[in-house]
Amino acid sequence: MVPLKNFSDAKSRLREVLGHEEVVALTVNLARHVLESLKPLHTFVVCDDDDVADFAVACGASALRTTSRSLNAALSEAYGQMGDFSQVIIAHGDLRHPEGLGFFQPDPGVTIVTDHHQRGTNVMSLPSGLDFRFAYGANSAKLHHREAARLGIACTVTIDSPWRFDVDEPDDLESSPDSI
Repeated sequence: MVPLKNFSDAKSRLREVLGHEEVVALTVNLARHVLESLKPLHTFVVCDDDDVADFAVACGASALRTTSRSLNAALSEAYGQMGDFSQVIIAHGDLRHPEGLGFFQPDPGVTIVTDHHQRGTNVMSLPSGLDFRFAYGANSAKLHHREAARLGIACTVTIDSPWRFDVDEPDDLESSPDSI
């Protein structure tokens, strides 16, 4: 699952240094690269927007429309529909280096790939069918780890993955030696 906002509303913090069209183009480019990197997995784009749903389908993914506008509520709603899959991977659509996501072999239980600050959750894998409470936002890696413990599920935390670099803040545009 890849949660995506309407491209015109996404990445508000980047608008401090980039214009609207640049932010939209960057957001679309990052999302397209993430979706390509998830192949051959069956990928669902979690969204509440027609343009994003059309983008998902054009990229070879399925659009999973939700009624929830908040990230955690939308992911909970979408996750509840993943019962046909034994394991669910959630990857953010703004990863700088998403290569290899489609061949990710997570450990059993919950696997968390943190951001480069080791606070956020850039990629997470978890078994379907859990009463898992998503906690994306500040310190989500720690909160997701606690949630796995609450459920009695083994949890692996990875801090050195190439997927640790996402693009949220102006500093993220230059935080890695590789350009976007």
